[in-house]
Amino acid sequence: MIRLLAVRELRSLLTSPSTWFILAVLQFIFAWFFLNNLQSFLDMQPQLAQLANTPGVTTIIGVPLFNMVALLLMMLTPMFTMRLIAEERRNQTLSLLLSSPLSIRQIVLGKFIGLLIFLCVVVCGIPLMIGSLSVGSHLDYGLLLSNVLGLLLLIASYVAVGLYISSLTAQPIIAAIGALAVLVGLWLADLAATAEISPWHFISPWHHFQSFSTGLLDSGDAIFFLLFTSMFLLLTIKRLGSHA
Repeated sequence: MIRLLAVRELRSLLTSPSTWFILAVLQFIFAWFFLNNLQSFLDMQPQLAQLANTPGVTTIIGVPLFNMVALLLMMLTPMFTMRLIAEERRNQTLSLLLSSPLSIRQIVLGKFIGLLIFLCVVVCGIPLMIGSLSVGSHLDYGLLLSNVLGLLLLIASYVAVGLYISSLTAQPIIAAIGALAVLVGLWLADLAATAEISPWHFISPWHHFQSFSTGLLDSGDAIFFLLFTSMFLLLTIKRLGSHA
């Protein structure tokens, strides 16, 4: 049943003309940033040749690209999550959905998984772009896989936050603004925190993503993403349970 609802969400996204427009713009931005980084790398070759420990192509091109994608999706994910539940409530179809044979847990997970799969498809071209560089250079596949895993966990946390905020209101625009405020607020708080052990570092998804970005596969960071995502999914289930 979760799979059926996830497929329904995917179909709803793919039948919207605005989705294809956003996809086209995103792919253009990804390609432009990738080619710009590639040109900068080629221009730096004379200077890099003089260094003893030359940074690899994955570090110079791939890592900044993943960071850019992470920031861009922070801004755009609320645009997709805003309609997941808020639009159902506004159109007065939420009650029908809650009265269906689906449990609240299945509804929340179905919507979560559907959008997560969609966003994973959106960014699947990133490792392919970087992988194309293996033809003429040596890639650090460990660093590449670490960034891919970190980005997927980060996207899951974005979707979970947006899904919860969407369950709090009947206005999709308010849901988008609220989710954006939470995500950007955590990011800015992490950047502004100067203390090494600041609590803002601990609760910021962006901070934990940086470990993956540098190639450090820390189980603590992975556990944080799992707990962070699960917490917001449970809050969404509780919220919808009170509505039922």
